[in-house]
Amino acid sequence: MAKNIHEIRDPIHVFIRLDSAERKILDSPPFQRLRHIHQLALTYLVYPGATHKRFEHSLGVMELASRIYDVVTEPENIHKDSVRDILPSHRGLDHLKWKRTLRLAALCHDLGHLPFSHASEKLLPKGWDHERMTMEVILSEEMADIWKEIDLQPEHVAKLAIGPKKSKDYMNIELDEWESILSEIITGDVFGADRMDYLLRDSYHAGVAYGKFDHYRLIDTMRILPKQETGGSQEPVLGVEEGGLESAEALLLARYFMFSQIYFHPVRLIYDEHLSDFLKSWLDGGMFPIDYEEHLKYTDNEVISAMLSIAKDKSHPAHTHADRLVHRRHFKSIYRSTAEDRKLSIFKPGRKIYEAASEKFGEENVKHVEKTQTRRRNDFPVLVQGARIAGAASEKETFSGVPLASCAHVFVSPEMRDEADDWLSQNRQRILSAAEGG
Repeated sequence: MAKNIHEIRDPIHVFIRLDSAERKILDSPPFQRLRHIHQLALTYLVYPGATHKRFEHSLGVMELASRIYDVVTEPENIHKDSVRDILPSHRGLDHLKWKRTLRLAALCHDLGHLPFSHASEKLLPKGWDHERMTMEVILSEEMADIWKEIDLQPEHVAKLAIGPKKSKDYMNIELDEWESILSEIITGDVFGADRMDYLLRDSYHAGVAYGKFDHYRLIDTMRILPKQETGGSQEPVLGVEEGGLESAEALLLARYFMFSQIYFHPVRLIYDEHLSDFLKSWLDGGMFPIDYEEHLKYTDNEVISAMLSIAKDKSHPAHTHADRLVHRRHFKSIYRSTAEDRKLSIFKPGRKIYEAASEKFGEENVKHVEKTQTRRRNDFPVLVQGARIAGAASEKETFSGVPLASCAHVFVSPEMRDEADDWLSQNRQRILSAAEGG
């Protein structure tokens, strides 16, 4: 092995090699903090194997992004002059520098996550999210000496890590065509390495098959292509050769099923609610700090330690929430939306059930959770027979026909579960019919 090259074993991607610059980032306190941030929040209380962390996910994203970069910049894989014109000279200094920037942006793309990842994100002030916190950490004094030592501009890393829209919103920076491609390799709606890794990793650790797809085949067939060819947009984006369509289709379906079966699992959802309630009671002002130095002090460890302590202290304002989390006394689902409910003319029928249940059992004993999978761009260019550019949706109906996963639940305190089940079985139809008639 070459000097200054380090290997890390990863259960999804076998061996990941790190050069000395990447190792400095890996060993930095902001990155080591990710060892203590669960990827799937409290999902391990439902799927016991889902204890993986943001640390290994970030390594996986870096590895996949590197593979994609190597494939799409290979000269024999460039089929259009409009694409060739924006690429740096293959294996030239710029080509290697951008690859290094891409790898470090992929490695750092989750530095801003809060304890328990997305489950805590609504506890940031308006206008803040984990991408903005990521930008703050990358541009912080904590990281400044590292970027200087490895001769990289932190702004270049930050804008690739958070993507074009967030870069414009938070940094007032517009990405050029080449930078947009690089950011898409990490954060893209269709083929982003972030999406590929979390689907593969989450399904692996949860012990389910839903998130699996042939990412080797998909990456091998990825290409930079103009959005449209004749008379259309020449803007370059990531697409695939026609031989990769089935793998791309499998990725899309994997995401749908993972949302349906894992991310929207009712017990996972209610634990997110209990966690949010606990944090609101425990944190000063009910919110996480946005100062990056204070942000770095919080991991899952501090939250879990506080939970365990407060669960024993009945005088603490957060005791009830901590007790539910520590001793698995979570609220129970009494209502789940059905296909028939969704055909009703009522807007959010679950909300009507929640309102009636709150009136019957008390608002403090009832919770309503409604989620819909975020709509993402599913269409992309496809290189057909090595020459023609077509839209994926025109080649495969799947890309325009896969529904968005959604769910609606009403939960009640476990002490009232039996009574609430009986009440709902007798009153469900009346509540929904009255709402529809009204």
